This record gives sequence, structure tokens and C-alpha cells, in this order.
Amino acid sequence: MRVALLIASASLHGGIAMPHIAYLAILPEIVMLGGAILLLAVASLVRSALNVTVITVSTLVISLASLAAALWQFFDVQSHGAYTTLDHAVVLDGFSVLVTVLVASAMALTALVGDGYQRREGLAGPEFNVLAMVSATGAMLMGEANDLVIVFLGLEILSIALYVLAAFNRRRAESGEAALKYFLLGGFSSAIFVYGIALTYGATGTTNLTQIADFLAKNVVVSDGLLLAGLTLLLVGFAFKVAAVPFHMWTPDVYQGSPTPITGFMSAVAKAAGFAALIRVFVSSFGVLRVDWQPIIYALAVVTLLVGAVLALIQTDIKRMLAYSSINHAGFVLLGLEAAGALGKVGARGVSSALYYLFAYTFMAIGSFAIVSVLGGRGDAAHEISNYKGLGKRQPFLALAFAVLLLSQAGAPFTTGFWAKLQVVAAAVDANSVPLAVIAMVSAAVAAFFYLRVVLLMYSPKKFVSDQEGDRLENLDASGDAVASTSAREPLWSGSGRQTALVNELNATLLLESSPETIEVPDEREGDVVNVPVLAVVAIGICIAVTVGFGVFPAPLADFAHKASLLFMP
Repeated sequence: MRVALLIASASLHGGIAMPHIAYLAILPEIVMLGGAILLLAVASLVRSALNVTVITVSTLVISLASLAAALWQFFDVQSHGAYTTLDHAVVLDGFSVLVTVLVASAMALTALVGDGYQRREGLAGPEFNVLAMVSATGAMLMGEANDLVIVFLGLEILSIALYVLAAFNRRRAESGEAALKYFLLGGFSSAIFVYGIALTYGATGTTNLTQIADFLAKNVVVSDGLLLAGLTLLLVGFAFKVAAVPFHMWTPDVYQGSPTPITGFMSAVAKAAGFAALIRVFVSSFGVLRVDWQPIIYALAVVTLLVGAVLALIQTDIKRMLAYSSINHAGFVLLGLEAAGALGKVGARGVSSALYYLFAYTFMAIGSFAIVSVLGGRGDAAHEISNYKGLGKRQPFLALAFAVLLLSQAGAPFTTGFWAKLQVVAAAVDANSVPLAVIAMVSAAVAAFFYLRVVLLMYSPKKFVSDQEGDRLENLDASGDAVASTSAREPLWSGSGRQTALVNELNATLLLESSPETIEVPDEREGDVVNVPVLAVVAIGICIAVTVGFGVFPAPLADFAHKASLLFMP
């Protein structure tokens, strides 16, 4: 009855005021989220479970359609300029278009990688792809949000789906543990972020980013404690999402425990969305307060660069190593953000360099985790770095692809990683942050060590045993049991594996006794060749093509990032 009265009252006074909606501005989100809902509805209505091929093809079609809509947005912005819609809560500009293109591309690549993973792990149903598409929708929304409420909405859509995806492989206890850690810490960070929104609203009277910038430009805040407190809490929420130190503690455990295709998706999309919203909020809205927040970004960049590089050195798990590597990469993006606080062309270059870095890192990260996913084997647990020894002989394609992606992350020439690092460092120098640029280069040198360690391990020769090392091998009794084992290089196995190890040691001992020359000991891991799904090969090939192609010809991507750096300003 009350609802009917409200409707009647609204009709008497000219109807309910609805905001103008430019549907092109939200078309990629409509396609991605609508496609996810449609796929889930179809799967729930048909009698038999949908084939994995059907699910993958459907996801690819939806992702590519969303990508096409983003490119349509780009040409529209080039022709008619940037604009806002939905009561100025959403903005369509070059910045939002680049983020949308990045997220849609990442979603398509994740679908290719996830196909083989789902078949190998026996995960039926569309939920894996549907949740990833929902998360991608939230990331897109964060990229074009012009209101703190919309930023929070996109953040939660992105995060809640990732919490579930982190625990998607129910057969692995590590997966559930990772999801629980991510959920609890993510919940705290979301609460802090909302509190920051509330304080910002209390200080400025609005949550709209354009109106906040207008308020700060026209008013001098005498007592700015409330505003600075809100700004700080917003920064904490963003820092958690992009894994900046000291808000990075969740990253290694969550990356290690999550399904590997989701780890790649998380490292690329969550970081891109978090930095996109962070750049837009701080550069567009809080640019007047740059003197207050630039030193904080400076300090965050320093500790993130150093902690990410140093702690990656001691990791023995490849996913944990790449987790700390992603933290180090976040530090480099923070260089661009710190430079973006400057005025004029220097600030624009800072934004452009940060966007270029995010785009380059997306393909490097997804390609790297695609290879790790393939080599993880059934159960997705074989991720010790030692397992990569001799990979160049066993599977040359995977070894070469992984070497290219790792070298790109290290900043090798003729790759996007080199240009990305060069641009953010140059932007920092232009902004007179030379010490920060030097620290970044030092961290890059440290990071090169752990990247090269894996590359050298993949192409290392078979292990050799010298005459002196023969003394370390123990004699065996007639029954085949070990008499003593004081300095064995590897633990003896149980069952048939133990017998194999004993036979190998016996053969090596006999050969050493017959010849003092250095001899070659077979490495059992050399026979472990994994099947590489065709779609995973396609995904890895695309990542390599983008990484090397735009590394040799960087102009198109650099120009795209430059055009996207022109944030919509009132």
C-alpha cells in the first residue's frame, strides 16, 4: 500500500527522476556480466552438465565481445571526447577504456588457460568461468568509476568473486586456507576503505570525484585532519588490493594456495583495477593535496621495491617467488603514481608510464602463471623451483616461453618489461625523485638474480658426479638395504621408488669404481614430460607475442597509454 502511494505521488509530481544513461559507457560491463548470468542460467536449465569446451568457447565469445565494446568506446572518445553518465557517477575517457581493454583481454586469456586446468582437475560446471567474469566486471567498473561509492561497489564485486575462486579447488587444503586468509584480510581492508569514504564525505560533503576536486580547488580547508584521515584510510584500502608493503602479507600464501590460472588472473586484474582506481582518485580528486600524499607514496614505493625483490630471493616455491615478484612490480607502478602527482606534462607522463607498466605486466603475469599451471601437474602441487631443472631439454617450448617472460619481468631489452621499467624510472627522474629512481634500479638488479636463477636452472645440464663425490655414496648390502646413509643428496624414497633410488646409487658406485673419470648420473625428472593443452599454448603464444612484439615496436602501446593518461577533468 505504501509503495502504491509513493508511485502515485511520484506520478502526480511529474514522475520519478531518472538519471541519463549513456549505455555505451557501461556496455563492456553489461556484456561481461550479462554473459556470465546467461551462461549460468543455461547451465542450470539443461539436463546434462555443459561440456568444458562449450563453457570455454562461450566465455571467449563474451570476453571478446566485451573487448570489442571497449574498442568502440575508444573510437567514440577519440571522436567526441570524454564524458560522464549515470548522474556523473561513471566516466568514459581514454583511461577507463585502457583498463577495460586490459581486463577483457586478461579474462579471455584466463579462459584459455583455465580450460586445460579444469579438464585436468576434473572440475565440471560453468562456475569457474562465471565467477571470473563477475570479478572482471568489478575490475572494469573500478576503472571508470567517478564516485567513491562506485569504486567500492566495483572493489567488492571484484573481491568477493576472487575469494570464492581462491578456494575453488576443494581437493586442496591449501586452497581453502588461502581463501580464508584472503577473505578475512580483505574484509578488514574493505571496512577501512568504507570508513575512509565516510570521512571524505564528512570533510567535503560529497563522494563524487569531480565534485571533490571542485570543492578542494575552490575552498581552503582550515582544519584538514578529517580529510587527511579519510585520504589515508582510502590509501590503505587501495594498498591492500595492489599488494603494496606493508599491506602485502596475504599475497604469498594466497598466490600459492589458489588455483594457478586464478593466481594469474588475480595478479593481473586485481592489481590493474586497484591501481586504476588509486590513480583516478588521487590524481583527479586529491591533486590539490599532492604535498600530503606524495611523500607517503614515495615511502610505500621504496619499501615495496626492496621487500619484494629481497624476499623473492629466498623462495623455493615458484608461485611464492612470483608473488614477491608481483609485489616488486607494484613498487615500480608506484613510481609512476608518485610522478603523477606533479603538475603538467610531468604528471601526465607519470600516469602514462604507470598504465604502460600495468598493461605490460598483465601479459607477462598471465603467461608466466599459464606455464606454471601446465607444469603443476594433476593436483596443481608440483611448484618447487627444483622441478624446473632440465626443463629446456624435456619441453623446449615451455622453457623458452618461460625464459622470455621471466627475462621481460627482469627488464631485458626488446621486451615490454624493459620499456615499462624505463618509462616509470624516467618519469620519476622528471619529477625530481632521483633517489627513488636509483632504488628502483637497484631492486631491478636484485630481482634479475632470481629470474635468471630459474632460467639457468631450466637450461642447466644433467648433474655430474666426480671421483671425489663418489666417496659420499654408501655401499649396499647383498639384500639391497642401505647399510648407512650419512650425506645423501636426496632422501631415499619409499616402496618401489626407494628401490629405484638404491639401484641408481649402486650403478653409480660401480661405475665410479671402474673409472676415475667424471661420469653422468641420470636424472629421473628428465622423463617427466607433461601434456600441454592446445588452448594453453595459444594463451602463452599471445602473451609472448605481446611481450616481444610491443618490446620491439613499443610505439603503438606507448601511444595508447599516452592517450589514456589524459584523465577526464572538469
